[in-house]
Amino acid sequence: MPAPSGEQVELALGEQRVVVVGFGGGLRSYVTAGRNLLDSYEEAEMSTSGRGQVLIPWPNRVQDGAYEFGGRTHQLSLDEPAAGNAIHGLVRWVDWTVAHREPSRAVLEHTLRPQPGYPFTLEISIEYSLGSNGLEVQTTATNVGVDACPFGAGALPYLTAGTPTVDSTVLLVPADRVLQSDARGIPSGSGAVDGTEYDFRQPRPVGETKLDTGFTGLTRDADGLARVELRHPDDDSGVVLWVDDGYRYLMLYTGDDRPDVQRRSLAVEPMTCPPDAFRSGDDLLVLEPGASFHAAWGIGPL
Repeated sequence: MPAPSGEQVELALGEQRVVVVGFGGGLRSYVTAGRNLLDSYEEAEMSTSGRGQVLIPWPNRVQDGAYEFGGRTHQLSLDEPAAGNAIHGLVRWVDWTVAHREPSRAVLEHTLRPQPGYPFTLEISIEYSLGSNGLEVQTTATNVGVDACPFGAGALPYLTAGTPTVDSTVLLVPADRVLQSDARGIPSGSGAVDGTEYDFRQPRPVGETKLDTGFTGLTRDADGLARVELRHPDDDSGVVLWVDDGYRYLMLYTGDDRPDVQRRSLAVEPMTCPPDAFRSGDDLLVLEPGASFHAAWGIGPL
């Protein structure tokens, strides 16, 4: 019987084991030295709460599912009906093709065809590769249609440092600004993290902080990467997620409203743009015909 997440593509290098999936093209599990770095789901299960999914051609939400682009109004399906939003793009529940496979590397591809709400054509490629420092995920999207198209990209890994809940996990987020959002998850502005419960620029336990929160103003290391770290309070082991300069935003989510993930892990979502960028235009990418987007993020053990 086929797995709900389709073909299971296993990658291995040394003590690292990764599984990516053909249905949705996402990341199902990552284990190193017998330790889970992700709050994963089983092969016999479907992804819930977006775990490991690819968020293209927009991450997060579009208010009312409606936006204007190129002089036309477009209406997306409202797949977050309680809030009246379109959420997390159009490729989470489609088949991807395994275009290339090696023991520690795989490339998955999908062509996003024109459809109601998004009448554009994208060829998308995601390369998953294991190296000595962990897993690298490179995303490429090319506009192969005749019209310019709006575009954003993201991913939805749920990270764990091995604690029973995320409360005791020691968190570092190198972000100077936090997005201020309404009850529907739509940003209304941003502010400095100084003096707020969202200031994790110095490592500290998550505690009782509830996160469904966007961050920007990322501080990058000398190599140009911004790194989020989660550490176990007892032995300093943990997990790091890094993003290159193609990702200017991070969404952190403790899952308080979802019993399947509730505070047992922390979603750390790389995003090229903030929520509702299709409407606001904030850091929205516009791909002209023939133009491509390319960016990378990754996960590794501490």
